[in-house]
Amino acid sequence: MNGIKKRQTVSFLAGLACFFLLWQLGAWLTGSAIILPGPLPVVKKLASLLKTEKFLPALASSTFRLLLGLAVSVPLGTLAGLVSAIDKRADAFLRPFFSVIAATPVMSVILIAFLAFGSEKTPVFTAFLMVFPVIAANTAAGVKAVDPGLAELFKVYGLGGKEKLRYLYIPSLLPYLAAGLHSGLSLGWKVVVAAEVLVQPLSALGTGMQMAKAQLETPELFAWTAATVIAAALSDILLKLLSLLLVRKKKSFRGGTAVFSQVRKEGPSHS
Repeated sequence: MNGIKKRQTVSFLAGLACFFLLWQLGAWLTGSAIILPGPLPVVKKLASLLKTEKFLPALASSTFRLLLGLAVSVPLGTLAGLVSAIDKRADAFLRPFFSVIAATPVMSVILIAFLAFGSEKTPVFTAFLMVFPVIAANTAAGVKAVDPGLAELFKVYGLGGKEKLRYLYIPSLLPYLAAGLHSGLSLGWKVVVAAEVLVQPLSALGTGMQMAKAQLETPELFAWTAATVIAAALSDILLKLLSLLLVRKKKSFRGGTAVFSQVRKEGPSHS
């Protein structure tokens, strides 16, 4: 196992080195820092950007907007996915909403939301609207992946909805929900920053990008972009660690035998 991890680490570092080499080659061929600055000028600009008074407030504001969007979309998306997977009528009712959201361009969502909510709330609403169907779809897939035989055992022994939810549906959907959170987090960063670039809140990563672009400060534009990529990568690492903790916590309930044995010990619900 350690040998596999070492080879993966070496491959990752080799890919990273290749990326920077290609970037530097592109900068040499372009011959213009306004069009494509090299890695070194961008790193220097990023280092100086980190020391400015505007950077930390911008990072904090963008992160807060993302978290607020996720705080709304994750529970609502999980609930919608759970209901739509269990009840076919609810699935038919929600399907037009998901279809419209999936077909609507992100830029249109941002512009329409800007008219309704203003520059500060538009990134939050956009993140919610884009992440919500991702969480719902993954939750529904997790519920549908439940073993039909195990579900039938729950039904035969007259176990109530509480036991089904705790020991049948939740262990099944956790890996799917973790995958949905991973996709939703990446998508959330993209749509939040895209909305910020377009509507320009007072303090935001996207506003910094737009200001740098307007002033033809391409190295600074790349520096803001690099800061966003690093922030998204760090948040993704934290999410993966949290997902591992949650999956390990429910691991003992994943197997059908373990689940059913635990439920039989507790007994059926009388509610």
